[in-house]
Amino acid sequence: MTNHLRIAAFVFTSMLVVILPLARASEWDQKTVFTFNQPVELPGQVLSAGTYVFKLADSSSDRNIVQVFNQDETELYGTFLTIPDYRLEPAEEPIVTFEERVAGSPEAVKAWFYRGNDYGHEFVYPKTKAAALARANNQPVPSMPDQLAANTTEPAETMQEPHVMEMKQAPLKAQRPTQEEVEIAQVFTIVTAPPPVAPPSVQPQPAQLPNELPHTASPLPLIGMIGILTLGTAFVLHYYSRSPKRAER
Repeated sequence: MTNHLRIAAFVFTSMLVVILPLARASEWDQKTVFTFNQPVELPGQVLSAGTYVFKLADSSSDRNIVQVFNQDETELYGTFLTIPDYRLEPAEEPIVTFEERVAGSPEAVKAWFYRGNDYGHEFVYPKTKAAALARANNQPVPSMPDQLAANTTEPAETMQEPHVMEMKQAPLKAQRPTQEEVEIAQVFTIVTAPPPVAPPSVQPQPAQLPNELPHTASPLPLIGMIGILTLGTAFVLHYYSRSPKRAER
């Protein structure tokens, strides 16, 4: 029976070794699946209704670069510059917030918060669009030069590619509702949150979005998997504990 106990313990431990790095990976890139039931706007483009993957760029130094993919991550729709945004309370579920729409335009994504975080990622819009959003929302909007709008849609395998570096090095401003342009530090607090420890990649659970868009990768599947493994291990131990011992000769 001792050998059977060892085997069961090894199987259970091995599964946990797989599960725990996956959970840490989700924290690293904050990978989140969102489903939009109508078109939404991001800097430089409009996304059709559908399911998309939001995640931070795979870099320990570029925690302000967000990439958006199709559902199975075979197509990159955009690489976007963001600044930190903050909430009074951590988001229990992933959240996307929206700007008030400009006449004739879809809702513009303002910021994305990963579950459990009180800080998120506020998208930086090209100057002309940022000024229109500032008027419509009666609040400042972070901006970058208009000519960088095209940079967001170019393919980006690394964060060192020229069009990405151009966005990262661009002089950021803030557009006020009065149409005044000011230095971004006069309006927004730019404090970089410490990144988590880098782990391997992960597959999160998808989510459906209401208007402020909570819902996405839930810990319940992970808890359920651990529970199933625990029950399976208990069954194996119970079975072999009832097996008759062979008589020694």
